[in-house]
Amino acid sequence: MNRYKLSGLRVAKPLRCSATPFIAAFGRFFAYMEAWLYSSLQWLFDALALPSVGLSAIFTVALVSATLLPLGSEPAVFGYLQIAEHMFWPAVLVATLGNTVGGVISYGMGYGAEKAVERYREKKPYRPRSPAGGRWHDYVSWWLHRLGPPALLFSWLPIVGDPLCAVAGWLKMPLAPSIVYMAIGKFLRYFTMTSALLWFFPGAA
Repeated sequence: MNRYKLSGLRVAKPLRCSATPFIAAFGRFFAYMEAWLYSSLQWLFDALALPSVGLSAIFTVALVSATLLPLGSEPAVFGYLQIAEHMFWPAVLVATLGNTVGGVISYGMGYGAEKAVERYREKKPYRPRSPAGGRWHDYVSWWLHRLGPPALLFSWLPIVGDPLCAVAGWLKMPLAPSIVYMAIGKFLRYFTMTSALLWFFPGAA
């Protein structure tokens, strides 16, 4: 029987990935930080859920949720209306105010980051090897420059709304019109979402 011989070939040994322990350690650290974050937020929500706190709880939760933290404030507004159904307009207005203040903070963070980058480039000028951001970055920048502050009407959107406020600060959009459009978008958000919750759950409030 003829047998084929593999001459001159070497069978590679299985590679041991030195990054595996690092990835595992990073995964454990991330899980720990996630558990700590959620436990801290749960404590915060429990403290702010006291009826004696009232509208200040809504303001705080709405402000925190308007930063880059992944929180939602509509349940807090709806939960408050469960014990004070006659406070619909005050709750919506306070939530709008808190969320708008949080959006202004995100705007300031973007503005400050752009200033810091400008100062760094003045001290250490450099020539980038390739255009930063790519096609998607160019499209978003074109879209925001074209719309201007009215683009912040979409600051209420989940996921993209909060970074949109920071990008507006980075692009140095006029502050006063930006705040106005932020407030309009966020007011429509709370009015629509809270009204919808009360409509679908009429017996809860």
